[in-house]
Amino acid sequence: MAARATVGVSLKMYFGHREAREWFARVAELAARHPAVVNGSVELFVIPTYLQIGAALEAFQGTRTIVGAQDAAAEDSGAFTGEVSPAELAEVGVGVVEIGHAERRRLFGETDEVVRAKTAAALRNGLRPVLCIGEVDQVDAAEAATRTVAQLRDALDGAPAGPLIVAYEPVWAIGAPQPAPVPHIRTVTLALREAAAERPGTSVIYGGSAGPGLLSELGDAVDGLFLGRFAHDVDNLVLVLDEAAEHAGGTR
Repeated sequence: MAARATVGVSLKMYFGHREAREWFARVAELAARHPAVVNGSVELFVIPTYLQIGAALEAFQGTRTIVGAQDAAAEDSGAFTGEVSPAELAEVGVGVVEIGHAERRRLFGETDEVVRAKTAAALRNGLRPVLCIGEVDQVDAAEAATRTVAQLRDALDGAPAGPLIVAYEPVWAIGAPQPAPVPHIRTVTLALREAAAERPGTSVIYGGSAGPGLLSELGDAVDGLFLGRFAHDVDNLVLVLDEAAEHAGGTR
C-alpha cells in the first residue's frame, strides 16, 4: 500500500546517545503497533545525528520507519575531511537525507549552489532528499509561493530522476510560538506540489512549529508534517500519527 501521508522528525543535536536510544525504543514500539504505520498508509521517517544512525537502524529494524541523515556531502568519496558520503549513507541503510535546512544556510554558509549539488548527490545514490524550502522574511503568500517554487526548481536543476520530500519551512516560522497561518501554508504548498508534479512519488510536507490539529486544517494542500522538538515527547508524536492516519483516509 502506498503511503498517503508522511510524518518526519528531525532530532537535530538535542539528544545525547543514551537519550536518543531510549527515544528510538519508544518510537519503534509505537511504529510496530500503530495501524497506519504498520499498513503503510502513513510513512514515518526519523532523522537522528550521524553518530545515532547505527542505533536508529538497529532500533527500527522490522518496522516501516525510515532512518535519515541530517546532511550529506556533495561528493561520493575523496579527500573531504569531516564530510559524510551519500554513497556510504545509502550503503548502511539510510533512506532519506535532509538538504538545505535554514540552519545549514545560516550557520554554515550553504548556498543555492551547494544545495543543488547535494540534492543531485542524494538522488544519484538512491537517497530521497528531504529538501527544505522556505522564504526568509515574512511576505504575502503569493510572493512566498513564487520564491519557494524558484528555490525548488533551482535545487532540482540538473538533478537525476527520483522522488523527494519537499519540506516547506518558512524560516520566520521555525521555532516560533505558532506555525505560519493556514491560508499562507496552503497557497505555498499547493504551488510547490504543482511544481514537483513531474517527479512521481514526491511528497510536500510542512515544518515550522508544526503540531496537532494543523494537518487537519491544511487538508489536501499537504501530504504531512515535519516535526522538531514537539516530537521529543512520544505522546505528542502519537497525536500527529493519529491525525495523519485520518488525513491519509481522505487525501488524493
